[in-house]
Amino acid sequence: MEFLSFDYSFIVSATLFILLGTFVGMLIGALPGLGAMIAIILFLPLTYNISAINAILLLLATYQAAEYGGSISSITLGIPGTPAAAATVLDGYPYAKKKSPGKALGYSLFSSTIGGIIGALALFFISEPMAKFALQLSDPEFFLLALLGLLGVGAISSKDKIKSLISVILGLMAGTVGMDTFTGTPRFTGGSINLLDGLSIVAVVTAVFAVTEILAMLHGKINDKPTFDSQKIKVKLTGNEIKETSKPTLIGSLLGTIIGIVPGLGSGAASFFSYATARKISKSPETFGKGNPEGITAAESANNAAVGGALLPLLSLGIPGSGPIAVIMGAFIIHGIQPGPQVFSQDPGLVYSIFIGFFLTTVAMYVVGRLLTPRFALVLSIPCSILIPILLVLSIIGVYASNSLYFDIWFALVLGIIAFILIKLEFSVPAFILAFILSPIIETSLRRTLILSEGSYSIFLTRPYSLSILLFIIGLILLSTIPKIMKSKKMKDEDKGIVA
Repeated sequence: MEFLSFDYSFIVSATLFILLGTFVGMLIGALPGLGAMIAIILFLPLTYNISAINAILLLLATYQAAEYGGSISSITLGIPGTPAAAATVLDGYPYAKKKSPGKALGYSLFSSTIGGIIGALALFFISEPMAKFALQLSDPEFFLLALLGLLGVGAISSKDKIKSLISVILGLMAGTVGMDTFTGTPRFTGGSINLLDGLSIVAVVTAVFAVTEILAMLHGKINDKPTFDSQKIKVKLTGNEIKETSKPTLIGSLLGTIIGIVPGLGSGAASFFSYATARKISKSPETFGKGNPEGITAAESANNAAVGGALLPLLSLGIPGSGPIAVIMGAFIIHGIQPGPQVFSQDPGLVYSIFIGFFLTTVAMYVVGRLLTPRFALVLSIPCSILIPILLVLSIIGVYASNSLYFDIWFALVLGIIAFILIKLEFSVPAFILAFILSPIIETSLRRTLILSEGSYSIFLTRPYSLSILLFIIGLILLSTIPKIMKSKKMKDEDKGIVA
């Protein structure tokens, strides 16, 4: 891989933003129910006033650190700090109770670091070849790739597949609000000039993640205050302990990277899949769920490796691999950068800066984790009655700072209430937000394709790459529907047998 006149002078300023993102990401990731998305959203408005590379590395460091931070509450309290840390609870909390919280956190930090490094290596070596391949693609393929990402997230993000698909449709509709880029006609603005530029990315993500989480806290017991012995939280491991868990750590890192590349799956799916795989190959699978450190390292290495994996399709194809990466894509757009294969030729310095900076985010996560994990654990004792107003004020400031519009504040609050109700009805927030981010790409690619083909949809069948992607999509749909049809038919046959 050739470095084209790469400028290393960015490292000093970027390191400061990486450390800031690591500190805040780990802190918020440790707070149950908040997680990487909230941390990224709080920082997104700041990206308007800093350089593109610093903005991207700030958000990536926040994402990376929040994935590890989720294990702090998982291990010390038995409450996942992030959805991806849910698998960590299975062995992390029992290990902490029976042996040592510090050891459990040590396993988590070490494996998270290895996972981050493996994800960064994959990003470094695979992105450019994938981008070169992507240069052979055009609008028909980009439309189908984006559609594939939506099908993936719509299929797994909610128990009710119909509601997931409805969430996708709502996200696509939200993305069409504003001026039509082809005709200049206002769409779904209701006559409001505040909507001519479309819905604010910052306002939407703040509404569906931050505001809904605040409402969830208000809906629960806001005066609850967990307690634990902070003296027992000291992060350290011996050489033998590292060696004994090296196999599940490596497996989790590789699986996490691969799963992270698939749009819509993300770190949550990666951690559970890696945990299940580690259990199958373990010499003592019966100890899983009872405090086996292999379960901790498999889950934690996977969710951090998935960060690099999810970034890979964004840089090479322009398709975000996860919800947080979709928000980070907003930072690219804010700075006038369209992620995808063209960015490698148009701004190689930015791409290679991201590669090296991503390694630095993993190093920063390890250093900050070793030094401050015991202090972060103390934050877990803050009652929700204090945390709620802090989050609300920060969210309002963030939304206003993005566009300096009071309209966006009221819009975020109203949308947050609607989103909270939809979440209670089990609609999918990840599906909505990913569809909202991808909506302009999907619409633009489809319309350009139809202009190129003079309105004929046969173009998807005559181009080899688009036909391959289309067949893959059909196969994915069949794989998800055939088992259900067979199960339904079996149940009917059983019912007929009972009646007979």
